[in-house]
Amino acid sequence: MHDKSFRLLYLFLFLSVLPLRAIGQSDSLDIGIDKLFELGVRQNLHLAADLLQEQSAALRATEARSHRLPDIDIGLNAGYVGQPIVFQHGLSEPTRPESPDWAQNYAVNVNQPLYQGGRIKYAIRQTDIERDLATLRTATDRADVKMSLLDYYLDLFCLYKQHAVLSRNITESERRLKDIRRMKEEGIITNNDVLRSEMQLTNDRLLLQETENSIRLTSRQLDILLGLDESLLLCPDTTLLHGDYHIGPCEAYIAEAYIGDPSMQLLSRQTDLARNGVDVARAELMPSLLLYAANTLARPVSRTLADMYNNAWNVGLSLSYPLSSLYKNKHQVKQARKQVELSINAEQQYRQQIRMSVHTAYIRHSEALSKVEALKLSALQAEENYRIMRNRYLNQLAILTDLLDADNLRLNAELQLTQAKTQVIYTYYELLRATGKL
Repeated sequence: MHDKSFRLLYLFLFLSVLPLRAIGQSDSLDIGIDKLFELGVRQNLHLAADLLQEQSAALRATEARSHRLPDIDIGLNAGYVGQPIVFQHGLSEPTRPESPDWAQNYAVNVNQPLYQGGRIKYAIRQTDIERDLATLRTATDRADVKMSLLDYYLDLFCLYKQHAVLSRNITESERRLKDIRRMKEEGIITNNDVLRSEMQLTNDRLLLQETENSIRLTSRQLDILLGLDESLLLCPDTTLLHGDYHIGPCEAYIAEAYIGDPSMQLLSRQTDLARNGVDVARAELMPSLLLYAANTLARPVSRTLADMYNNAWNVGLSLSYPLSSLYKNKHQVKQARKQVELSINAEQQYRQQIRMSVHTAYIRHSEALSKVEALKLSALQAEENYRIMRNRYLNQLAILTDLLDADNLRLNAELQLTQAKTQVIYTYYELLRATGKL
């Protein structure tokens, strides 16, 4: 019992200095899951492009609303007036009356749409829906980015655990090798056990070096994605492994996913956009009514060519009906309705996909929880088995192969337990992503 307590204390002290001492890194950073997501979302270039799309959609929505305002034109014409010719009888007896040499025309025209058959209203609604679609695409991509970051983050968990276990095994193997060499000198065992122990130690050291390189590579990849110094060694928050990840009924998560999943909301808004397309197509068949007003100040008087300013204004209504749309646009409404049916079908397909993906993630999560409990017992049993085999070997009651097998069994049990814990975290966040909570 005393020997086991000593090993646990040694492992705790070892893990506390692992990032700096064992990996040989001068700069390190402890980073939690919230900070990981915050930096990853802020630095992701794809999300930056999504933000630009959102801003562009917002500008289009503002521009569409401006069509409700009147069109105002201001015109100025100035030029040289040629010599007019007036014929007194048919094309005979031409005369050339006096006229000013310069002409000027100042005009202001105002057109205010009163009724467009809903064209402006539906155009505004379309841009509003497109803006919502851009926002939902950003939310979908943001969730995907977080899941990608989580992959790297959980890989670091497993790599650090593997590094800790290998380092502990190497330390114990070195101590065991000293005992074996001593036993060989005493003639208790043959040189074969020494050679096999040395080979095992060499393999562990090579595997440890590979693990250290993997930690550096994974950390560098995360540094790039988070916008940090690429030489910075990231250390994950180990308390994440000990969180409470128990869940409720599966149907509750499916119901939440129908409402909260950004992809589901995106398809729903695309259906709204398709329905709006039907209204736009119908609006093309409706008349247009405009209120117009104009004021013109001109010189000379156009009828008499008198060198004087003439000011005239008018106001009225203009009604037009696009008769050609009756035979040009009659199929657009049917086409728009088919697009609505396609959008509804896409929603139904994705609802099926949600049920399958959420149910799969739920089962895998429950499976991972059960696996953790089973592997906890396996890890304790593997540790006890190694302790027994070590004592039996030192007392010449077991061969070296049995001891090395027990050591490998203990190593694999600990690594499998860590992998199972990280799988619990991953499947839990998959459920959060499906329900729109990530």
